[in-house]
Amino acid sequence: MPDNTQVLFKSHPQAMPIPDNFEIVHVDLPPLEEGQFLLENQYLSLDPYMRMLMGGGWTYSGPGMTPGQLMVGRVLGRVIETKNADYAIGDHVVGRLGWQSHAISDGTDLDFKVEARQDVPLSAYLGACGSTAITGWVGIKLVGKPREGETVLISAAAGSVGSAAGQIAKAMGCRAAGIAGGRDKCRLVEEVFEFDACCDYKADDLAGQIAAACPDGVDVYFDNVGGRVLDAALVNMNKYGRIPVCGVLSAYNDGGDRYGVENLHLVFDKTLNIQGFLLADHHDKWPEARAELEDMVASGAMKYRETIAQGIENAPEAFIGMLGGANVGKQLVKLV
Repeated sequence: MPDNTQVLFKSHPQAMPIPDNFEIVHVDLPPLEEGQFLLENQYLSLDPYMRMLMGGGWTYSGPGMTPGQLMVGRVLGRVIETKNADYAIGDHVVGRLGWQSHAISDGTDLDFKVEARQDVPLSAYLGACGSTAITGWVGIKLVGKPREGETVLISAAAGSVGSAAGQIAKAMGCRAAGIAGGRDKCRLVEEVFEFDACCDYKADDLAGQIAAACPDGVDVYFDNVGGRVLDAALVNMNKYGRIPVCGVLSAYNDGGDRYGVENLHLVFDKTLNIQGFLLADHHDKWPEARAELEDMVASGAMKYRETIAQGIENAPEAFIGMLGGANVGKQLVKLV
């Protein structure tokens, strides 16, 4: 059996994670049992929710990880040895199998088997055709439910979830405006992801920028951030607007006093609907979403970007960089 390189959760960060919060180890893999198969993991997905599971800040998921545990994360792997008739050597699968170079599975812990298409790159099944874009699909189609001609505003629009959400809204006949950090990312949102406008949250007067970008107001605000960005969006919401809440990026590294949203009274004044959602609660919709996203990627209707680090040993540094906004689009680690 091959040597398995793993990244373990070593200690709770106090704010932004540092390399010392992780530990790299090498472990032996046991022989396969009947019904199992061995995966050589090819790509690791790095996502903001992992920071919540590390503790030391805000989390929605209880105690999260404990020191010494394998870092949680999705991988795309290739079957290299099998004792399971349903998984042949060469098959590709996606599953939340952790930060490691290899994994043993019996299939019950997987998200899906990849039905490979020549017009869809394998790495896309962790991003534009995987859980991140499916998150955007669920938030827009099942929670926000925009109607043709409405205006949809998306925060973290240069990221993999936000960029997909905006393009899905555009495909539904909506006006899409984004919020991103810095002019370079705003240009990416407008010129590559083809949003109608983008606001720079690092510049002054975000609420005023949103008003200019959304002259008819905002009908659906896809919230990845919370905090001050949510405050600015609330000012610009139309009556009966919908706010699917995907994440609270502004709080993930917050170990001190949290920002109190000042404009929550507008939820009442404007009869707004704010609904948080978790991707896991909509697993029955994943095949439908993935099929639609595959077609969008294959046709070029879904534009996406990937930032790819090389090697499992560099996963902690890539993760820290992603949390600081160093990535463009989906942050991956290429493992082989």
